[in-house]
Amino acid sequence: MMLLFLMAIVSSVVVERSVVRSYETRAISQRIAIVHNQCDILCDQLVNRGYLENPVDEVIDGEFDMLTSIYGGRIFVVNKDGKVIRDTFHLDVGKYSLTKEVMDCLEGRETSQYDRDNQYIEMTLRITDPALSDAESETLGVMLVSVSTVEINASKNVLERRGNMILMIVILLILLIGYISATFLVKPFQKITNSIEAITDGYQDESISVDDYLETELIADAFNRLLVRVKTVDDSREEFVSNVSHELKTPLTSMKVLADALNQDPNASLEQYKDFMQDISQEIDRENSIINDLLSLVRMDKKSADLNIEEKNINELLELIIKRLNPIAERANVELILDSFRPITAEVDETKLTLALTNIIENAVKYNKPEGGWVRISLNADRKYFYVTITDSGIGIPQESIDNIFERFYRVDKSHSREIGGTGLGLAITKSAIVMHRGAIRVSSRVGEGSTFSIRIPLVYVV
Repeated sequence: MMLLFLMAIVSSVVVERSVVRSYETRAISQRIAIVHNQCDILCDQLVNRGYLENPVDEVIDGEFDMLTSIYGGRIFVVNKDGKVIRDTFHLDVGKYSLTKEVMDCLEGRETSQYDRDNQYIEMTLRITDPALSDAESETLGVMLVSVSTVEINASKNVLERRGNMILMIVILLILLIGYISATFLVKPFQKITNSIEAITDGYQDESISVDDYLETELIADAFNRLLVRVKTVDDSREEFVSNVSHELKTPLTSMKVLADALNQDPNASLEQYKDFMQDISQEIDRENSIINDLLSLVRMDKKSADLNIEEKNINELLELIIKRLNPIAERANVELILDSFRPITAEVDETKLTLALTNIIENAVKYNKPEGGWVRISLNADRKYFYVTITDSGIGIPQESIDNIFERFYRVDKSHSREIGGTGLGLAITKSAIVMHRGAIRVSSRVGEGSTFSIRIPLVYVV
């Protein structure tokens, strides 16, 4: 708002200065044109009446006096030898005037200049034979004319004073209108500020609504969306902390129960000890797996500057992942199939990308059909991205769960997930790694028919 009023004031000043300068330029141009025309006529008379040879002529002298009195100036007549034969001030007659302007005019170049500081116009005009054209005639002499511009400057000063007065009135009106407008226009924004402060202080839990203007309505809507987003993030954080506490506590509880059972049974057999210790060992492994996944997730949450970007052969990277997962797939009687359509090299963090792809492929194996299942991994690329598509013949994901599978500790079927193992963090880690590479991941699935994970990552990493 203040910027608009400032622009209006500056524009008014510029317009006022432009009007004054335009008046001055136009008045000077008109004065030069009028004097030049009258002097041209006088020059012709000088030649016709032989004034250059005999500078005594009452008619010519009378015209000189009239011209100088009208414009408050001074006129010199200089012959072609540079000698002054007429000076309306009668000071330099008989002297020689060999100034640059006079010499240029004798050579055929007339001059005209305006001296703003001293308030006069100075012109030089060629005296030629009027019976001949300018191109054919020689310069017979020079008329040097100085014309005062005092009255033009006086008029300009009057115009400037009036312009300044009008400008001050305009500025005062702009400031007054600005103050009145700001008083009314700022009120809705003050309402928004008060509402935001109320929310910040905890006195308001809902949303804000200020529909005075379209702008305030848009701001309120944007803030409400931000409020929803913040609340969602806050709820997600609380849920994450709760889930972490629960997931870490569960193995500890199991180990405590097993250990207490052994302590309370002094007659426990060696076989029973071995069974209980094996169960405790499995719970320790489970706890360790959860902690490692949490550490991986924390590392993924850091800035992308932590990525160790190198140029890698993606075909070889996928082949190595499948080689590592083949023993798990064979135990589950699941076939791993790799389709590489072309050699692909890309700038990636090998460790993080390997972890992301491993999580998806391993899940595809774990949640596959009990017998005769398959997982197909295809690799392709265009000029900007490479694409990895992982399709399985597994149990599928319900449509209502697809949007949530990348959330931390989210499980579609908790009972089935407990049987298979896992921490519920794998897909969250996967998405973080892919996003850090400036990539994207999409999922499509039908229950009982399998799932497809589609990954797109740039070939060249852009910071």
